[in-house]
Amino acid sequence: MPSHLDHNAAGAAMAVWFAFAVPFVAAVGYVAAAGRVRRRGGIWPWWRTALWCAGLLTAATAILGPETLRRHDFTVHMIGHLLLGMAAPLLLVSAAPFTLALRALPVGRARQLARLLHAEPVRVLTHPLAAAVLNAGGLWLLYTAGLYQHMNSRTWLHLAVHAHIALAGYLFTAAIIGVDPAPRRPAPRVRVAVVVAFLAAHDILAKYLYVHPPAGVGAEQAKAGGKVMYYGGDLLDLILITVFCWQWYTVSRPRIRRMAT
Repeated sequence: MPSHLDHNAAGAAMAVWFAFAVPFVAAVGYVAAAGRVRRRGGIWPWWRTALWCAGLLTAATAILGPETLRRHDFTVHMIGHLLLGMAAPLLLVSAAPFTLALRALPVGRARQLARLLHAEPVRVLTHPLAAAVLNAGGLWLLYTAGLYQHMNSRTWLHLAVHAHIALAGYLFTAAIIGVDPAPRRPAPRVRVAVVVAFLAAHDILAKYLYVHPPAGVGAEQAKAGGKVMYYGGDLLDLILITVFCWQWYTVSRPRIRRMAT
């Protein structure tokens, strides 16, 4: 019968394989699609490709870091959480992968993808409020319902939590500053309100963890991890808000010019 250590080693190996395989396939697919667009005579900015690869590298680092350093270290875990759920989505969303796919795919498949992007389930999931609930709600559930303790001993749960953090972070970021085709986004004021609410929920959770460590986490680690979550989250949210304000400004410039004349 395999020992508990053998089971943990096998789980860690699976997570490492997952962290390598998924980003590699995504990077190759993106580069191939960009090449297809250029061969057709189109243009695809090199910096979007760089953002995509940087985002994938950030996501892989977020998973590999706790696995190769200290899987049960709460501070290391929290750094990984910020990289996977906030930093990587900022880079990946800015790479506009669905816009690239629409340009690279044959006409028939591109139309199918466009219909999918405007389907009702996608419309619901990409609404800023729904995306914020999935993102912040998932974090509160992870750290206050005992899931964090179990994810370190169950490989499937470990990978599921990572997948949720990445996807929820991507949906939230895309709902706020997305550049890909999507169902009609709410007004900027609505998105601003959602960002402020999310920032408050994230910061309150960080303060809660500082005082109430998750099961299996020592008090000192909880304090260090809570500080990382609070200050690191605020820094990344500041970047998100800055990008949002720049987008809002560039869209409003023609209107500003008309009002001035």
